[in-house]
Amino acid sequence: MGVPGVEGRRSRADKQRNRTHILEVAEEFFAERGITGSMDAIAKLAGVGPGTLYRHFPNREALIAALLRARDEELEARRVAIQGDETDSSTALAQWLEALSKWATAFDGLPEPLRAALTEDTSPLAITCQGFISVTEEFLLAAQRDGGAQSWVRARDLFLSTLATAWACGAAMADESSHEALNALMRSGWETPAGGR
Repeated sequence: MGVPGVEGRRSRADKQRNRTHILEVAEEFFAERGITGSMDAIAKLAGVGPGTLYRHFPNREALIAALLRARDEELEARRVAIQGDETDSSTALAQWLEALSKWATAFDGLPEPLRAALTEDTSPLAITCQGFISVTEEFLLAAQRDGGAQSWVRARDLFLSTLATAWACGAAMADESSHEALNALMRSGWETPAGGR
């Protein structure tokens, strides 16, 4: 007969190992096939039953949110670096939006569930999106105070524009220059012309 405390710790360790393994498999799966791939296929590749997968991650959004956590930390580090290094507020905003765009293209198809999360309070991705909209607002307000960004621009719209740009760069018609061109086009929309400052 097992010792209850030991059994409990072993069970928790097994659950954590399963969770970590599922995340590793899902990371590779989504990187290769995009986020619309079958959840059951992920469970099969991970060598677990669908029930085990759904106990850890009740839906696709929960799985994506867990996979993005490490990238969230990288993006937060990038925010700190931009705020510490860049003295021009409009350049800082542009750099933040570029970092946000890279984050939104971690997996093919990612911009869509991020967009959808903005209208679904129950989505595990909603908190992540709202947090990054708040950070975008910090950068935007600084640029607006300094006269580098149009006064009518909203952080939420910049976030949505970044998702739209990330989506467009993954479209079949996009090429190597699309990312830079679309970012420049977006910047020309929010930035105050040099003579207008």
